[in-house]
Amino acid sequence: MTYEELWRSWNPWQFIPERFNLGVHLTQTQVERGLGNKWAILWENAHGDTERFTYAQLDALSNRLASSLSQLGVCRGDRVLLRLPNVPEFYIAALAIAKLGAIFIPTSTQFRQEEIAYRLKDTEAVAAITTLHLLPALEDAAASIPSLRHLIVVAYPDRHQPIPNRYEDFWHLVESGNENFVPAETRHDDIAFIAYTSGTTGEPKGVVHLHRYAVAYESLVRFWHDYQADDVVACPSELGWLLPVASTFLYALSHGLTVVLYDPLGGRFDGEKWLQLFEKYRITNFTAPPTVYRMLLLVADRAQRYALSCWRHAVSAGEPLAPDTIQAMERIYGVVPLDGLGMSECMVYCFNMVGQKIKRGSCGRPGPGTVIELMDEQMKPVGPDSPGVLCVRRDTHPGMMKEYWNKPAQTAEVFRGEWYWSGDVLVRDGDGYFWFQGRADDVIKASGYRISPFEVESALLTHPAVHEAAAVASPDPIRGNVVKAFVVLRPGYVPSEELSAQIQQHVRGRIAAFKCPRKIEFIEALPKTTSGKIRRQELRRREFAQAGTQSSCDEPASR
Repeated sequence: MTYEELWRSWNPWQFIPERFNLGVHLTQTQVERGLGNKWAILWENAHGDTERFTYAQLDALSNRLASSLSQLGVCRGDRVLLRLPNVPEFYIAALAIAKLGAIFIPTSTQFRQEEIAYRLKDTEAVAAITTLHLLPALEDAAASIPSLRHLIVVAYPDRHQPIPNRYEDFWHLVESGNENFVPAETRHDDIAFIAYTSGTTGEPKGVVHLHRYAVAYESLVRFWHDYQADDVVACPSELGWLLPVASTFLYALSHGLTVVLYDPLGGRFDGEKWLQLFEKYRITNFTAPPTVYRMLLLVADRAQRYALSCWRHAVSAGEPLAPDTIQAMERIYGVVPLDGLGMSECMVYCFNMVGQKIKRGSCGRPGPGTVIELMDEQMKPVGPDSPGVLCVRRDTHPGMMKEYWNKPAQTAEVFRGEWYWSGDVLVRDGDGYFWFQGRADDVIKASGYRISPFEVESALLTHPAVHEAAAVASPDPIRGNVVKAFVVLRPGYVPSEELSAQIQQHVRGRIAAFKCPRKIEFIEALPKTTSGKIRRQELRRREFAQAGTQSSCDEPASR
């Protein structure tokens, strides 16, 4: 079947029933399919601790926790924040919350107190689940949140460390719960979770997703991820982000696959450690941002030491994947990562498809059945090879977000009639392949993260030496892009390496480490528009021009 025939014949809504509960589908339904004894999760951490859970165990444990959460007074529609690393408890908690009909909120473990407090306050969360080693920041944030009634704590990384009596013990709740808990009868369009994303101005936005999310991306699962029944899948990213939540939680369990979950315990990505994991667990299918593939290439000289023949497929999202990286991955590891483009609001909607011609450097073509147009500011389609903002017709993509939580004005900015305005600027060639050009806004893409310059600049401005600041992406040979800050100093301060280091240290205490500027340049004045707005695009163009690269590598989507 040709791409055109597949695209025309595919109905994206055909897999979505009226009554649907995400938690039930990912566990109970898989047990009913005869997969109860199949491994759902193979878990390991940097200390060498390991655990395994079958689908039947996940079903029973999540039922028990849902029962106990109900006894605590967590009700249908309530929000529960998850501040958990890559541990099985994330899966159990999210499944239990979904079965209860409540709403789970994944968050990065790198967030600081202010970032956590914002999400708790914005959603009026009634409970939060975390680990002992991540508790302090959440504890401080919780003090100012009147809606928060329960802090539920996992003994981790030390499984034997006692939980203080003032908190709820996660595993005690599981053990005391009723395995025969009856899940809520939710509809496919009931809210299941909220994934926060960033914008160029204002506070982070809560992207509201529905229970049907797990089955709304069947074309992506089949033709991009290429998930097969016997696949062992993995994604090294932290579960606070949507890429792993989607690929190795919602999609993987929906198809009864085995997931390898690894917690580096706060450490950086270790290429050789992942080669060991590929060999140990016989991983077949891998999802990662381009930074990970570049780091795997740094340990290419050690690849021959490991049995990697099981690895058959890979996909990449988060930022454009350079053609030379794809070629090197094929040459050294024997896999060709398929690039895709998407956002937290609407996960990968344009991708290179299995079995179709791949144009390296392109983000592929629209997923089957998904209507995409490149538009100008007047919402008029642009012609071939002309830049335009990628827009998705909402009724052709069941995975589209419902709205931004409590932000109707921001929702209206991107929901323009029947279209979703992505902010991604692309061109389409004569064969229908899309090529990413940049962002219509100034969101920074660095190391696979989507970062708001507003948040970075706000943190910089709290330092007494900083008068003005602008944050942009700057090219980096390993990470693709990193955050760079242009800083105008207050009178009495003199630029120096020491002051730069002091400012960086100050910012690290206020926002997550991945948002902190790795580079600081002191300048006399920031370029601005006549209305006084910072011209970040000018700074960004200068950065990429100096490096001799294209700013089209700056900011795609998908976190």
